[in-house]
Amino acid sequence: MIVFEKPKSLVDIPMHYCPGCTHGIIHRLVAEVIDELGIEGKTIGVAPVGCAVMAYNYFACDMIEAAHGRAPAVATGIKRANPENIVFSYQGDGDLASIGMAETVHSAARNENITIIFVNNAIYGMTGGQMAPTSLPGQVTQTSPYGRDVKTAGFPVKVCEMLKELDGPEYLERVAVNNVVNVKKAKKAIKKAFTNQLENKGFSLIEVLSSCPTNWGMTPDDALKWIDTNMIPYYPLGVYKDRSAQNKEKEEL
Repeated sequence: MIVFEKPKSLVDIPMHYCPGCTHGIIHRLVAEVIDELGIEGKTIGVAPVGCAVMAYNYFACDMIEAAHGRAPAVATGIKRANPENIVFSYQGDGDLASIGMAETVHSAARNENITIIFVNNAIYGMTGGQMAPTSLPGQVTQTSPYGRDVKTAGFPVKVCEMLKELDGPEYLERVAVNNVVNVKKAKKAIKKAFTNQLENKGFSLIEVLSSCPTNWGMTPDDALKWIDTNMIPYYPLGVYKDRSAQNKEKEEL
């Protein structure tokens, strides 16, 4: 009896991520959902610039590389040209919440029928650990050696909280992958986001709080604990918008 096996939508090769990085967990959850929904043959992923720049090596579905921050725009073009395909982008906080903020906001405002997996590890990972739009107040990074000073660098960008104010998005949820319970909740949210696209409901974004032990200067275990003690209090988990569920509640009333 097989209890656990590698998702068929993941290619069987070693990943390049640092030890303890949770990108691998998130990849597996996305691949498991694609397998369970039976959509690998018609799924197209859009890879970002960042730590997941080589995600195209790991997913068995078709993948396209986008310029830095432009994944939502590329995903929009693919989906509009091929509405029968399932299209998702996989982006980090530097890619999505900095140079790609305009593409993120406007694709959400238009309620494009795409799925975005947004990985928030509060730092620029690939380029060496600089302060990101999501770095926490007081967080030490390569470009904030004395901690992020909100007086000069501003406050972190809370993507789900910001996008929920738009009329367009169908579904926004923030999850984490730092323990078993949260991983299970994360998979449920990712599956709902892909299902929304299958049902032509529109724009879904899942923000995943993720660890970066290398650039945080921590052990993998301490990095997972840091998500609990520092990230989740600042970035509360939960559903920020679910338009279909809200409409259903109104109908029942």
